[in-house]
Amino acid sequence: MPLSRRQDLLRALPYARRYARALCGSQSSGDLLVAESLRELMAVDDPSLPPRLRLYQWISRHHAQNSVENTQGRGMPPVARKLLLLTALEELSMADAARVLSLNPTQATAMLEDAHARLRSCAQTSVLIIEDEPIIAMDIEELVRQCGHTIAGVASSEAEAVRLARETHPGLILADINLGDGGDGMNAVSAILRHQDIPIIFVTAYPERLLTGDTIEPAFVITKPFEPLTLAVSTYQAVSGGVSLN
Repeated sequence: MPLSRRQDLLRALPYARRYARALCGSQSSGDLLVAESLRELMAVDDPSLPPRLRLYQWISRHHAQNSVENTQGRGMPPVARKLLLLTALEELSMADAARVLSLNPTQATAMLEDAHARLRSCAQTSVLIIEDEPIIAMDIEELVRQCGHTIAGVASSEAEAVRLARETHPGLILADINLGDGGDGMNAVSAILRHQDIPIIFVTAYPERLLTGDTIEPAFVITKPFEPLTLAVSTYQAVSGGVSLN
């Protein structure tokens, strides 16, 4: 494989990790899926797709061969979930997502429409928001409600987040990383998870910093600013996938 394509693959790694972790519902399984796919992909030179799309494609294929395919995303076909993640979370065009999954555009469009309908009818949950900026917190509250969820509470600091989680027992936590003077969102979540098993979605303007694979990192990451559909897809996957940090 030419050096330029290898470099493009390496640049695509943070996004591949985000996609794989969302598919698997965990950092460890997702990163292993990326490592397996990258190792095989580096051994061949197939210029028919850009490196980032090719990496998504190999991750999707490896995931389809794994038994986790039968236990994640209840109520939605696995390929439809991948379409949702590729278009909403990874922001691929419909045409590129269809190429990644080897679907014709008409088939992909129909499948995605059905997936959106399933999203609207899926079970909702209560959400604890951890965000120190009041205006951003209000915006996130509105997006959460648009997705049909209820608000368990809004915390602006580590201590408040831990207290609210203990008092409200939310079904999902949506956490910013940097809480300013209020501390660190990752620390707040770590403290909460010592006592409660709650799926987590981290919200950040710099997702690549959380997707290095070097340390314990989140399974679900969305990028600020985000659209309601991105939140809906991520919450569906987080709640149905079950786990959060490892």
